[in-house]
Amino acid sequence: MISDEKMQRRDFILRAVAATSVAAAGGALWRQRWVHTHPSQFWTPEAVRQPGQSRVAIVRRSTYDIAALEVEVDRALSWFGLPVTGKRVVLKPNFVEYDPDGVINTSPALVGVVAQTFRRLGARSVVVAEGPGHRRDNAYLLAASGLLDMMRDLKMPYVDLNTDNVVRIACRSQYSGLRELWLPRTIVDADLVVSMPKLKTHHWAGVTLSMKNLFGIMPGAVYGWPKNVLHQHGIEESILDISAALPRAPFTIIDGIVGMEGNGPIQGTAVNAGLLIFGDDPVAVDATAARLMEIDPTKVRYLREAGRFLGNIDTTRIVQIGEPVMGNTRPFTLLSQRADLRQTGG
Repeated sequence: MISDEKMQRRDFILRAVAATSVAAAGGALWRQRWVHTHPSQFWTPEAVRQPGQSRVAIVRRSTYDIAALEVEVDRALSWFGLPVTGKRVVLKPNFVEYDPDGVINTSPALVGVVAQTFRRLGARSVVVAEGPGHRRDNAYLLAASGLLDMMRDLKMPYVDLNTDNVVRIACRSQYSGLRELWLPRTIVDADLVVSMPKLKTHHWAGVTLSMKNLFGIMPGAVYGWPKNVLHQHGIEESILDISAALPRAPFTIIDGIVGMEGNGPIQGTAVNAGLLIFGDDPVAVDATAARLMEIDPTKVRYLREAGRFLGNIDTTRIVQIGEPVMGNTRPFTLLSQRADLRQTGG
């Protein structure tokens, strides 16, 4: 007997094939509609989760020394008072491709420290979950990156989101043209999802941070590799629809100890930014991270749009904890076609 999840997955694939050609033809027109005077036409009331104020914490950390990371992560999480006791926590790092220089992926050392910290805080369970979009061989990626060793040492379970059972979620915003999304049950059933991206520029979207990291929750068994259905419906449009569809906003921990500049998210150059960034509003965290890279978040289309209903990008609505933005910025190199994103002024 075919499970409900498998039947739903098959049903989606049949509909997605038919819809993709329509989306490709109308994509440019759809994107032009973003600039309309009344943007609320693109989201439902259920999608609005913008708080009155958001908190973002910046922590300086120059190495991946585990003892030092334990102190800093524990301190930073205490500022947010997350209700963790008895909760199911899912850590979603960015593991997209093997890189011997450790530039592309979230540090396994940081993932391990965060996992142990949530365990100490009383989490009922902590799981690492990822759906790599670039490489299908998940076993190779885990072993080569060092994530497998970390999970074995800590007896940490792992879920491949590319093949997880799926749940149909109606879209709460209408940017991509997709009416529904198929999310992994591991993500939908979690009490707390922690997005753990790398601090990176992106050759198309401008930056790839907490919100873009959510591409990795989308199952490859449904959306293909590298999530090509979502690419065809628009990267920035899909970022917004995925973020709005999640039952709860994820907490964010950005690995900016070593980031990536230039031709990210895979072929860029390492940059020692020496920062960790924490926050419970992924839009505010991403906007702050962009400013730390001397990128204007209001010039990143999906961030600007997310700032209308999903979270805050205005500095007057972001309470800065820990280190200030001023004094910790560094101009990340941008590709020439993305030079328009550069932050100007103070």
